[in-house]
Amino acid sequence: MITVKDKVRFVETDMMGVVHHSNYFRWFEMGRVEYLKKAEIYLLELMAQDILFPITEVSCQYKASARFDDWILIQTTLTELTKVKMIFTYQIVRETDGLLLATGKTQNVFTDREGKIIRLPSVYYDRLHALYDREEKR
Repeated sequence: MITVKDKVRFVETDMMGVVHHSNYFRWFEMGRVEYLKKAEIYLLELMAQDILFPITEVSCQYKASARFDDWILIQTTLTELTKVKMIFTYQIVRETDGLLLATGKTQNVFTDREGKIIRLPSVYYDRLHALYDREEKR
């Protein structure tokens, strides 16, 4: 699991003073990108190789409201990995009291620029799988 710390911005809140639900999906993306960086996989490098990984499934369960100025922890875990897909799970936690704000899940598949599903080349798969294995052993 990797953890990203972020602060809720005013622009992310709605008229009720709580974080708008759409922002949780942005936070999931932040966690995914950081997880890949930890595996030494960089989005611009993948894109230069014509490798994309669009989301094919996403879910979020809201537990409590985040509010402006809250510090949040975006906890991201890779729970399934093959050469054609990745599944991540997420927990959004308020740092000050440890309250679980939301949980989520995304599934990404690897595609070329035309949207055809491809197998992730070994150079990237091996890096990601090594991190996944280390995480599984903890």
